[in-house]
Amino acid sequence: MLRSLWGLGVLLAAVVAAPALAADAQREAFGALPDGRAVEAVVLSNDDGMRVRVIAWGAIVQELTVPGNDGPADVVLGYDAIEGYLADGSYIGATVGRYANRIAGARFTLDGREYPLAANNGANSLHGGLAGFDKQLWAVTEVRADADSASVTLVRRSPAGEEGFPGNLDVSATFALTESGELQVTYRATTDAPTVVNMTNHSYFNLAGEGSGRSAEGHLLTIPAESYTPAVDGIPTGEIRSVAGTPFDFRTPRRVGDRVRDGRDEQLRSGRGYDHNWVVSRAPAAGLQLLATVEEPVSGRVMQVLGNQPGVQLYAANHLNGTAIGKGGVMYRQGDAICLEPQLFPDTPNQPAFGSARLDPGETYEHRIVYRFAVRS
Repeated sequence: MLRSLWGLGVLLAAVVAAPALAADAQREAFGALPDGRAVEAVVLSNDDGMRVRVIAWGAIVQELTVPGNDGPADVVLGYDAIEGYLADGSYIGATVGRYANRIAGARFTLDGREYPLAANNGANSLHGGLAGFDKQLWAVTEVRADADSASVTLVRRSPAGEEGFPGNLDVSATFALTESGELQVTYRATTDAPTVVNMTNHSYFNLAGEGSGRSAEGHLLTIPAESYTPAVDGIPTGEIRSVAGTPFDFRTPRRVGDRVRDGRDEQLRSGRGYDHNWVVSRAPAAGLQLLATVEEPVSGRVMQVLGNQPGVQLYAANHLNGTAIGKGGVMYRQGDAICLEPQLFPDTPNQPAFGSARLDPGETYEHRIVYRFAVRS
């Protein structure tokens, strides 16, 4: 199995093979908002040629360059300038919240009180509403680098009532690039009143390199999940359905594109492809658990996604239609990338059988994600 190969170093060359000298972090400008506020960027790098650029608008991962058998490549979709992100409607690279994914009917009830939310996905709330965390300017509060890693921490306060959610929510997002080839993302939040929280990162990955011309549908994907949550208009029906015998079975490696256009499956027809939540566990994990593994055969790049949340949403960029012009003037289209979004299950605030998204005063929400890279030799 890939996990054991990673630990033993068999067949896989870790992104870092030589002794580390030092990671690095540099601050730079990334344009300005229409109201004149400056947008800062922080570039993290390690000695093996990995490079991550995080911008303060939306706490967005703008660049993620990773070595491969064909040389280094930027493996996330994005834009060259802030104007692209201001016009973007696809959450490219963004930190999303307060509630990632969908809440049915754009409302939920907490302690007997109903909270109407901003509806921005038909009648539902998606990724925090009309102006969620992805459409806010975060503050860079800490930039550090040492022999093992480089990191940046961004913070913001989501005021009570923002997009309809209760409680003042203080949130932080820390991105750390290690010398062992990991991008570690940690989201934390505290509140002064009961609320719901479910944050994630919405990077679009193409391990061949964004703009390479090779579709992400050729990626080999493994998701170690026995079941998924069927949905209607993106809202789970409440059923936990087995993946066995369906196009949703990625328990062994399969090309993303092998069954994505299987029109016999009503769930693929409904989502226009993959846009579903896989059930890796039924509750958040105490530590990190493997959520997905992706391999791009030509470059040999391999990415493991680990996290402490129970679900992972696979989105096959079904709605990219060529109107988004990305880095280097590349036109982004369906199949150009996949998103793997660690999360609580969609619509959990309205579906108690899925668990709880509640956060109370005195508690700390913590969501840890690790993107671990290697090159298959």
